[in-house]
Amino acid sequence: MRKHWIDNLRWVTVLLVLLYHVIYFYNNKGVIGGIGGFSDGPQYQDVIMYILYPWFMPLLFILAGISARYALEKKSGKEWFRSRTRKLLVPSTIGLFFFGVFIGWFNSRFAPTDALAGLPWPVKYFIWALSGTGPLWFIQDLWLLSLLILLVRKVDRNNRLYSACGRIGLFPLILLGVLFWLGHQTLIADPDPASAQGLLNLYKPVFYAVPLLMGYMIFSHDRVQEALGKVWGALMVCAAVAGTVLIVTTFGQDNTLPQYLGSPLNNIYGWLMCLAMMGWFKARFDRTDRFASYMTRSSYGIYIVHYLVIASLGSVLKTNTQLPPVCIYMLLTAAVFTLSPLLYEIIRRIPLLRWCILGETKTR
Repeated sequence: MRKHWIDNLRWVTVLLVLLYHVIYFYNNKGVIGGIGGFSDGPQYQDVIMYILYPWFMPLLFILAGISARYALEKKSGKEWFRSRTRKLLVPSTIGLFFFGVFIGWFNSRFAPTDALAGLPWPVKYFIWALSGTGPLWFIQDLWLLSLLILLVRKVDRNNRLYSACGRIGLFPLILLGVLFWLGHQTLIADPDPASAQGLLNLYKPVFYAVPLLMGYMIFSHDRVQEALGKVWGALMVCAAVAGTVLIVTTFGQDNTLPQYLGSPLNNIYGWLMCLAMMGWFKARFDRTDRFASYMTRSSYGIYIVHYLVIASLGSVLKTNTQLPPVCIYMLLTAAVFTLSPLLYEIIRRIPLLRWCILGETKTR
């Protein structure tokens, strides 16, 4: 029986990613990416970044781990990994040369200096494609960590460890936040700009392996899900208190720095929100309708294409118009929530682009 709450939580989180990227694109907190803020003073709308960033990507990895467990109960490891490769690796490699290149072009077009000036066009195209990865780092990470799931599956072939994980109680579940914190301690505090250390801090493979494996081994158990569903309200209150203290005491800081991410309060808030959101959706949203079914099918594709809307329209609105910031935010938010699904619907109807950009072999 399909667990609709997992589907619903996934697509709702994807929509939150879209909103986050609208705010992030104009942030003035020093977060790398986007094209900068509208002033040097406080931008209180940036609080959305502080609310969402500590938990929404780890939550997506938890849900991916749960889904992987369910899928591997029906498929062999070889079949599952082949489908993962098409669904995850194709869009984030081959798809860059069909789609990501446009994001890379906009990034360079609105950069303070043209670092690619004088380079041959084919070299520029290659650089634009690679620099157009954008939010597809998530599915690159997910593909790589799929190998880890296969390793764990092989080691625990008799499901002894998996069965033991299903007996975990609520208090130990909360204490697992220590693993959340330990994962953040693997980030490089002062990355060398001339090395790949910055990329490691972006991809965070060790950190994201933690929620993925917890999803696979722990949160895929019905008993654990039921336990969270019974206490979601208390968890949400605790998360709200921790989040409020975190935001009040740190607003204005770059909330993506390793020092910030590794702070105890950031990890307490992030972990409690992951637990609270799973419990809330398990208790209240384990159902579907036509819109939810559509979003379940389409949210992955919308995630893949949405950043082009932000990079293109977001840049033009700020640099080529005199609109007040509030209008720019409203226009870009409306655009990303309407044009992204439209762009996805167009791409999925073109066979070659559907395979290269979305990793789909046939229209659904």
